[in-house]
Amino acid sequence: MLIPNHIQTYAEQYTTPADELLYAIEQYTHQHHAQAEMLSGHLQGQFLRMISCMIQPKRILEIGTFMGYSALCLATGLAPNGYLHTIELRENDAATAQEFFNQSPLKEKIILHVGDAQKIIPTLNEQWDIVFIDADKVKYINYYELAIPRLFEKGFIIADNVLFHGEVFKTPIKGKNAIAIQAFNEHIAKDERVHAVMLTVRDGLMLIRKKQLDN
Repeated sequence: MLIPNHIQTYAEQYTTPADELLYAIEQYTHQHHAQAEMLSGHLQGQFLRMISCMIQPKRILEIGTFMGYSALCLATGLAPNGYLHTIELRENDAATAQEFFNQSPLKEKIILHVGDAQKIIPTLNEQWDIVFIDADKVKYINYYELAIPRLFEKGFIIADNVLFHGEVFKTPIKGKNAIAIQAFNEHIAKDERVHAVMLTVRDGLMLIRKKQLDN
């Protein structure tokens, strides 16, 4: 973790507690999943929830469901007629996430797709208010370019792991994931279609806002 443990703990202490279902997902993941560090977790989850509640989106696309934690956080802010589409490649993780979704009062608003996001995204006939990217790092630019044409003007894309465990600070950068994340960060910095801010929350979040055509 890039943020020292005492700072992370302090921040979580003054952040609204997670509800019982989110707490259950976190406990289950740490007890049963070999890649538990992939979970969004309390602080990031509440940040995603806050952003969604501010925007009150009608349509959210999540690329990378994992255990369903971030989807439930984002779905909290949906407009009354809103839906969240979430895509998970791994069938076992998708099945577990669906079990947790079924326990939520938001279950009718969450549509889970299982398979390759690059194939699924073009089939979704939606315009997005929020897109959350948290899947295969090597394909981040691909996901971004698939999503942005269907993003509303002034809509938001949020990308996770943009600091990639601090590996983007190394010279030279090594490892295909870190190299891909650095390429993604540079891609966003050069993209005149958007405004962006990198946040040092957890493993780094990139908050990207699509410009208006006349802006």
